[in-house]
Amino acid sequence: MRTSSVATIPDLYKKRFEIKATDRIATAGSCFAQHIAKYMRSNGYNVVDVEPAPENLTKSGAMEHGYGIYSARYGNIYYARQLSQIAREAMGDRVPAEVVWERDGKFYDALRPTIFPGGHDSPELVLRHRKVHLRRVLELLKQANVFVFTMGLTEGWVSKVDGTVYPTAPGTVAGSYDSEKYEFKNFDYTEVVRDFLEFRILARRVNPRIKFILTVSPVPLAATATSDHVLTATTYSKAVLRAAAGEIIRRCQDVDYFPSYEVISSSYVENSPFDETGRNVKPEAVEKVMNYFFSEHIPVKNSSLTAKQERIADEQVFCDDSLLEIFAK
Repeated sequence: MRTSSVATIPDLYKKRFEIKATDRIATAGSCFAQHIAKYMRSNGYNVVDVEPAPENLTKSGAMEHGYGIYSARYGNIYYARQLSQIAREAMGDRVPAEVVWERDGKFYDALRPTIFPGGHDSPELVLRHRKVHLRRVLELLKQANVFVFTMGLTEGWVSKVDGTVYPTAPGTVAGSYDSEKYEFKNFDYTEVVRDFLEFRILARRVNPRIKFILTVSPVPLAATATSDHVLTATTYSKAVLRAAAGEIIRRCQDVDYFPSYEVISSSYVENSPFDETGRNVKPEAVEKVMNYFFSEHIPVKNSSLTAKQERIADEQVFCDDSLLEIFAK
């Protein structure tokens, strides 16, 4: 990727720390984070994958089963609290009260319900697969030099029993909604800051050298569970996440902020970043975003994706936040 085109907004991004060719990079977050991982791989950076796809899976099959999307098969992690909770669980500090959801006689991991299409035949299989997954997450935290996290949403659904936050609303992919068990939660600024700082402390407990890069997803909400219009709800959500990111980097020198949100959402001339859906970021807009990143973090080499990465990487990204629209109706 060439960086000579980065001239529309000079000095928009200045890196806080170097990323070396030997650094192991972990990625997590909302669907926009998938673009970042793909571009970093294609520019020679060592993006870790602790749960690689079996060789017999096709590219579409791998993505459908959650392989190659992020550095582990945790699916989309929209909330800072979701991130801190999986870290605590991987370290043995937390056991969620409810892990298994059922639908039509099949069983799903409630904390990543889209990872196994069609579900499992028993709750025991769900728990067995989750145990393996958590070992991989802990391995990822221990080995990563840089953890890239894209903040995605503030609206979510949590357990009334123990506060567990779920990536999809109960009853959309699996399970069933019960107002006695679940409640809607719209995370505020203080909570987002606290939750990410908790994750940072947990990660540094097992890996003191780890550093972090925060971004905010520019993708607007598909629907809202509030009484507001979806446009108003989107503005609130992005404002909270951006303000929280600003406070986090103010407090922590080992956390950098990359302004992908600003590049996509700004109103400067000739900026038309979304396709006809109004939610999918155009490939050329993603490239513009990443040009800013690589103007500071110079590509390691002129590399191409490996055969296995090519099998997984694609312009398509995996987003399940649109399932909120089903619940909102």
